[in-house]
Amino acid sequence: MSEHEEFDRIEQLISALRDDNEALRDHAIAGLGQTGADAIPRLIGLMADEDAIIREAATSAVVRIGPSAVEPMIEALQDDEWAIREQAASALGKLRDPRAVDPLVAALKDKDGAVRTAAVWALERVGDSRAVPGLVEALMDNLVREDVARVLKKIGDVRAVEALIDGLLGTNWMVRRHAAEALGRIGDSRSIRPLIESLQDEDWLVRRNAAESLARLHAKEAVTPLIPLLEDENTLVQETVEAVLASLGWTPST
Repeated sequence: MSEHEEFDRIEQLISALRDDNEALRDHAIAGLGQTGADAIPRLIGLMADEDAIIREAATSAVVRIGPSAVEPMIEALQDDEWAIREQAASALGKLRDPRAVDPLVAALKDKDGAVRTAAVWALERVGDSRAVPGLVEALMDNLVREDVARVLKKIGDVRAVEALIDGLLGTNWMVRRHAAEALGRIGDSRSIRPLIESLQDEDWLVRRNAAESLARLHAKEAVTPLIPLLEDENTLVQETVEAVLASLGWTPST
């Protein structure tokens, strides 16, 4: 196929992205994915389209192109258009390429909230622990902190422990819930004292998650602070604590 024919084919496929027929759009996405890097500049332009369906179709096509799209997407994270930055972050998450970790961490500080949210989601997909310091810092961002706590929980790096302890003892109840669970999954003994403290939390799910995490940590020193929760106001907390105490070897005295 000549260069001119290739250009025409790309233009035809791109116009098909605007078709109301979903099957035709999917066919166009697949076709653009096979054209390789030649289509990327046009697809980046479509990432700023006012129609969200077009923006997402363009991103899907970029992802189909594969590894050769990673560097152009990293560059697109610097674009003046927020929608292009958002879609670039989304594409990098789906491409799951480790080269994207540092640029995505930088995007956690983007001035646009949609871009920051997309960057958190992308880092979750890439799942690389090099993102932890940046994610820990992003716990201070009210818009994304709940998602960030979830991603830290998933990545489970020991570098996240201190930040998660801060989150566990902080004012945001959703972060406390995620942190109480994450610390058990990470399994670092520095979490035991703060988790015992969190058995007094006003939020029932924080209390329950803290109890489960203390069981994961085999924290025998938690037995005495756990016993009062057998009479917790929340029955799910009571049931969890009963199982946790049994797993820690405690038996009720008759």
